[in-house]
Amino acid sequence: MFFKKKETKNIHFHTKICALLIHAAKIDENYTEEEEKIIEKTLEELGLEKENISETIKEAKKIEESSNQILDFTKEVKNLSEEDKLKIVESLWSIIYSNKNADIYEANLMRRLAGLLYIDNKTMGDIKEKIKRNSK
Repeated sequence: MFFKKKETKNIHFHTKICALLIHAAKIDENYTEEEEKIIEKTLEELGLEKENISETIKEAKKIEESSNQILDFTKEVKNLSEEDKLKIVESLWSIIYSNKNADIYEANLMRRLAGLLYIDNKTMGDIKEKIKRNSK
């Protein structure tokens, strides 16, 4: 029974993070296959088993569609190690720049997330520039 609860919490954790990534992908109203591949890779790097990824994405899409605020998604990310938190920020910027451009809604989302996740402007800017360079 103990392991079942831990597993459920872990799946819930990944689903919330996935919902945040999907939110970033959909904010420009152009959710692409390339963005979904970035999301899949991020979930795998965060320790989600491959066979659970498509179900997690399906659940996260439902959560993202029914939620009207990002606070719910960021709660899980705040508690991560600094390394994992920065990996998610990197993935968010990768999603945003997968179409080679960041619109005002995407830039606004990342500014809000920086504050919610306690990431300083320099770190956020460094990650953004790294992803921008790699996306060209």
